[in-house]
Formats: sequence, C-alpha cells, structure tokens
Amino acid sequence: MPKKYNTPKRSVVVKTRMTDDEYVDFTERVKFCGIIQSEFTRRVIDDAVIKPIITVSPINEKLLSAVGSLTAQLGKVGGDLNQIARYLNEHGAPYNKLYSDVRAAIADLADLKFEILRKVGDAVGDVQTFKL
Repeated sequence: MPKKYNTPKRSVVVKTRMTDDEYVDFTERVKFCGIIQSEFTRRVIDDAVIKPIITVSPINEKLLSAVGSLTAQLGKVGGDLNQIARYLNEHGAPYNKLYSDVRAAIADLADLKFEILRKVGDAVGDVQTFKL
C-alpha cells in the first residue's frame, strides 16, 4: 500500500538566480538542516523577519539650510510660548484672556512641524529598499 502524506498540494514553482558563492552557502545550510531545498526555502519564508532599510540621499546644503531656518522659527515660537507661560505664572491672569495667543502658538508649532517634514521629504525623497 502506498504511503499517504498529509501535505498540501503545491503547484507553484519559484525560481531564483544565485551567484556561485550564494549557492554554496545555500546548499551548505540545506545540508546542515538535513532537509530538501524546497522544504528549507518554505521554512525560511515562514520564519523570515523582514526589516525595512530606508535609503536616503546624502544631506545636502539645501536641506541643511531649510532645517536651520525652520529650527530658528521653532525656537522663536518656543520662546513665545515660554513668555506666555511666565506671564500666566507671575500674574495669575485668567487663561481665557490669553487663549487666542496660546492657540495661535500651538497652531504655529503644528504648521512648523509639517513644514519641516515637507522640506526634509522634498530634499531626501521617499526612496525605500528592503532587506531580507
């Protein structure tokens, strides 16, 4: 009576090219595990942890200038917020009186954050590569 295996029917074939060195490494690993190449490949795929590697362009003068300018603006807004906080602490002024100033400063910070992200994105780009 023929043996019956409890494995799924596999009909898709995957091929890949390797250098001689890669193939030697691959076959040594397969041999070490004591399984066939296809089973080794399936196990590697099942257990693989893929970590993205983000590739960016080198920092250029345009990016440094934009980040420097935006950082200076951020410092100014931060200073404004510190003045508002000091005034509230020293004079006990009601929050409602300075509400619009605080909200404007917070909005400026949010705008600045997105401007920085946009400038960096424009200068660097969204290039991504992935490594297994």
